[in-house]
Amino acid sequence: MTPRGRPAGFGAFVAASALLLSACGGGGGGDTDTGDTDGATDGGATTGIVSVNSTEPQNPLTPGMTNEVGGGLAVKNIFAGLVYYDADGAVHNEMAESIESEDNQTWTIKIQDGWTFSDGTPVTAQSYVDAWKYTSLLSNGQNQQYFFHDFAGWSEEEDSEISVEVVDDLTFTAELAFPSADFVLSLGYTAFMPMPEVFFENPDIYADAPVGNGPYVVESWEHENVISLRPNPDYPGPREPQNGGIDLVVYTDEDTAYNDLLGGNLDIITNVPASAFQTFEDELGDRAVNQPSALIQVINVGEWLEEFQGEAGLLRRQAISHAIDREQVTETVFAGTRTPATDFTSPVVDGWSEDIPGSEVLQYDAEQAKSLWDEAESMDPLGGDYTLQIASNADSDHQPWIDAVCNNVRSVLEIGCEFYPYPTFDEFLDARDKGEVPGIFRGGWQADWPAMSNFLGPIYGTGAGSNDAQYSNPDFDAKITEAGAAESVEESTTLYKEAQEILFQDLPGIPLWYQNATAGYADTIGDVQFGWDSDPILHEVTKAE
Repeated sequence: MTPRGRPAGFGAFVAASALLLSACGGGGGGDTDTGDTDGATDGGATTGIVSVNSTEPQNPLTPGMTNEVGGGLAVKNIFAGLVYYDADGAVHNEMAESIESEDNQTWTIKIQDGWTFSDGTPVTAQSYVDAWKYTSLLSNGQNQQYFFHDFAGWSEEEDSEISVEVVDDLTFTAELAFPSADFVLSLGYTAFMPMPEVFFENPDIYADAPVGNGPYVVESWEHENVISLRPNPDYPGPREPQNGGIDLVVYTDEDTAYNDLLGGNLDIITNVPASAFQTFEDELGDRAVNQPSALIQVINVGEWLEEFQGEAGLLRRQAISHAIDREQVTETVFAGTRTPATDFTSPVVDGWSEDIPGSEVLQYDAEQAKSLWDEAESMDPLGGDYTLQIASNADSDHQPWIDAVCNNVRSVLEIGCEFYPYPTFDEFLDARDKGEVPGIFRGGWQADWPAMSNFLGPIYGTGAGSNDAQYSNPDFDAKITEAGAAESVEESTTLYKEAQEILFQDLPGIPLWYQNATAGYADTIGDVQFGWDSDPILHEVTKAE
């Protein structure tokens, strides 16, 4: 797991980083087809309790510690931050009155008056400053501390105080180490939410009776069974609950949860089990959710592989990309729960595009692929016995799609292709990090907030923490820096697209597909939307008693 993002698709992914887990979804710019419902909500009182599948949280329900799916949905509903994300990933003020900067580096943040925590104490600028400084301090051992690495004063080696200071009861400042045009976009992430004084006096209460400032309060927490959330009567923000509460029901098996949904014993399932991929859309009809998410899968091309260097190496990268029939693989292997990639980001973030110059290399074109491979062979022959290897760990379920891709490669390029397995996830990571993988290898990225930058710099910037292919291009680095210092999000978006043009020219990674959110809901509820991060927008859901 790395700053501002996390590797996706690996064994540790489920416990990694942000709450953006659970198959993150969106709907490609808001195209969320939730369908009509036949339940008793039409014209009825919306006071029913909505049940949602969950897992037992691994940590106390605090913004600084909760970094996994079990507690994620709870935390985002019992806390409110400066901004929140709608279903499309667009940012709206929640507690913020204004967030301003003249240079995208030093920010002045003013919050609204009149907000309180569920224990009755006021939410002030100090509530944010104390929470951010506490979470960022290494010695406090908070899971979310690395999300403050962009702040001035932060150190990854020793305790240091980030540059966040109170101006008055409703105003504070934050200084970053370098300009960031999309700083505001990050502030809806739970790591940046405030904490009350009682937390610093007695953090242990959050293991049973969390105190938040969001649209719901924790009525009870029966561990290993259910977290009962009820509307917060003192919540003054825009996420006003439209139901009588939420029960996050703990399941240890997704198949059991899905069967409970079909049997009328569960209202929402956030992740359809793989066993139902082929059937859930027929079984649920308009109540099935299958939409793009904030996760992209790629094949990385290690810079240590000699056959992929120079002009011939670039032709081979292009040939492999053209040889992959993404439409076929996503349908036959994933039953349509993946969407073929058209760029290096995700359909659920602003700026995603289907027509970035160079992206045509992602289109299946068998004739073009063979021509490019043959041209490379004429320049730098590998020989007829060359076999392309695609590496991954064998203790997961990646071999089926790798086998399908290899079938494409063998058929189109007329070369060998095989799965190169590492017995365990750790062994795969060790070989990857040491630059010892003998072939190309799988990789992925899931965003921590809806911004193009989160898919680019952390993965392809020179020396970046998740630059697993060891790619380096000064032009790309300069473009990312320029985008970060842009005067507006619109300008930065244009520059991030230009940065992607460089990636399409070099192909350090070959984009494959976006992982979809696969979910569903019962006919007893209405107004259901699944957000850009695949979680249901729970405060909007209606249900009659």
